Amino acid sequence: MSEHGDQSFEPPFRRVLVTGAAGFIGYHLADLLLREGIAVHGYDGMSDYYDVNLKRRRWQMLKQHPHFTATEALLEDMDALSAAAEAFAPDAIVHLAGQAGVRYSLENPRAYLDSNLVGSFNVMEVARRLRIGHLMMASTSSVYGANEAMPFAETDKADTPLTFYAATKKANEAMGHAYAHLWNLPITMFRFFTVYGPWGRPDMALFQFVDAILEGRPIDVYNHGEMARDFTYVGDLVRGIRLLLDVPPVRPAPGEAIPAGDSLSPVAPWRVVNIGNGERVRLTDFIDAIEAELGVPAIRNLMPMQKGDVPATWADASLLRQLTGYAPAMPVREGIARFVAWFRDYYGK
Repeated sequence: MSEHGDQSFEPPFRRVLVTGAAGFIGYHLADLLLREGIAVHGYDGMSDYYDVNLKRRRWQMLKQHPHFTATEALLEDMDALSAAAEAFAPDAIVHLAGQAGVRYSLENPRAYLDSNLVGSFNVMEVARRLRIGHLMMASTSSVYGANEAMPFAETDKADTPLTFYAATKKANEAMGHAYAHLWNLPITMFRFFTVYGPWGRPDMALFQFVDAILEGRPIDVYNHGEMARDFTYVGDLVRGIRLLLDVPPVRPAPGEAIPAGDSLSPVAPWRVVNIGNGERVRLTDFIDAIEAELGVPAIRNLMPMQKGDVPATWADASLLRQLTGYAPAMPVREGIARFVAWFRDYYGK
């Protein structure tokens, strides 16, 4: 029962608090929810990890929706987070805020400690106190770390993270499991696989490649191009999150069998789900597709593997399909075309 009255939260959820709503994925998810008539409260700290103007432009577009409200504050500010959540009275929370980026975690690990651990703890505490009907929390394919068997499945062990970023996300999964078990709080963790698309982050490869190629600058191609990624279009990703929102995990009864391939905990309403395209694309083919779309060849600066990076990622997305009937399927070439169209329009290049 909620602290806001006698209402008990269960699908369909109609009031959703989205942390990181001015971010790349958060913006797209909030926009999708709003277009479905769901009230959204966005919470974002507007950190300067990348161009804040890009975040503010996304923020302003969301504010055009009549059912969007917002709070600008850091996750680490427990008073601000609590006040925003209590005033909005959400029935679900999608926690997307946090310090992103694999490579930046080599330079500034404390930012990940503060945002991804302390901030996520605050979100879980708020969800517990308000007895939220479904808490969804972002994880990453990076938690698979040194795993070599692919495609990566949620039931695989993920005990070998290679960066502090991945370690903080793995810790979030473990923290979430404890909260789900102790407080019967339904929690879904979702692992993203190389998300790209319009309004993307400037630190990500597609953004950097397009910008450099159009300006005639070389692009850094790590591991001499011998890499592969499961590129997931942002529209497909947020559709997967939206559908999972209405499938909160339920604690199994003692002795209840869990279906094969389901990551549902035997002792908690907790589950982890991959959201990926389910296709491994070679980095060189990805760059070829960008060149074809731009009509300009890239100057490729072949580099050794970067510390903490992995040679390949590839999602087994069958659990997402099993739970929702949905599978991401945007062809990479079309997704690149949509990003390029946005980039040219936004930056006038």
